[in-house]
Amino acid sequence: MERDEALARALQSQGDAGGQVVRVYGWAPPAISLGHHQDASTIDQERLRRDGFELVRRPTGGRAILHHDELTYCVVMLSGRRSILQVYNAISEALVKGLALYGVEVSLQKSQPDFAAAYRDQSSIPCFTSSARYEIEWEGRKLVGSAQRRYADGERDVVLQHGSILCGPAHRRLAEYLRIGSDAVRVRIEREMRERTVDLAEISGKPVDLGRLKECIRRGFEDAWGIQFIPQAG
Repeated sequence: MERDEALARALQSQGDAGGQVVRVYGWAPPAISLGHHQDASTIDQERLRRDGFELVRRPTGGRAILHHDELTYCVVMLSGRRSILQVYNAISEALVKGLALYGVEVSLQKSQPDFAAAYRDQSSIPCFTSSARYEIEWEGRKLVGSAQRRYADGERDVVLQHGSILCGPAHRRLAEYLRIGSDAVRVRIEREMRERTVDLAEISGKPVDLGRLKECIRRGFEDAWGIQFIPQAG
C-alpha cells in the first residue's frame, strides 16, 4: 500500500508521464489495514502479533479490513473532474464486468448510509458491516469493500482507490481482534459480518482460482473503459 501511495504521488507530480495504474495483490502474512484516520487502539495488537498477523494503515479512508483469503485491488488515476461517487461508479462498473467474466453476477448498492452516525457505533469498526453507494453486492450481501483518497494540487486531481474482493470467509475473523467493551457487541459484529457479507467461494461453491480472477478483473477494466493495459511487474 505504500507503493500504491507512491504511484499516486508520482502521477500527481508528473502528470500522464507518471502512469495510471490498476494493481491486484494478496497478503503474506495476513494483515488488518486501518482507514487513514481510524484509531489503532480499536485493535488488539498483542493478539494480532501472537497469531502471526500484522497491522498497517492505508493511505485511503474507510474502516478496518482483515486482508486474508481475499484479493486487494488498487486504482491510481486522474479524476478527470469527476466526483468521488462518479469515480466509485466507474471503477465498480469495471469490477462488475470482471466478476461477470469470472461467472458471478453482482449488483451495485444504490443508497448511501449516514456514515457520520454509523461510525459512532462500535459495530461500525469493520468495513464490511455496511455498504456505501456503488459498492458491489451479491443478493444484498457485500462482496467488495472500497475506499478512496484524492491528491489535488490545484492542477491535477489524482484518485487512489483501494478495495478488497472477498474470496473466502477468513475476513470474518476481524471480530476476534477488535478491542470492544462488550461481548454482546462482538457477537453482534460477528453476526453482521456473517449475514451482510459473502465471498466468491461461497457463491461458486468451490475454491477461488486467483490467477483466473486476476485475469477477469483486468479484462473487466479493459472492456468497461475501452483501454488496454501494459503489463508491469510489482
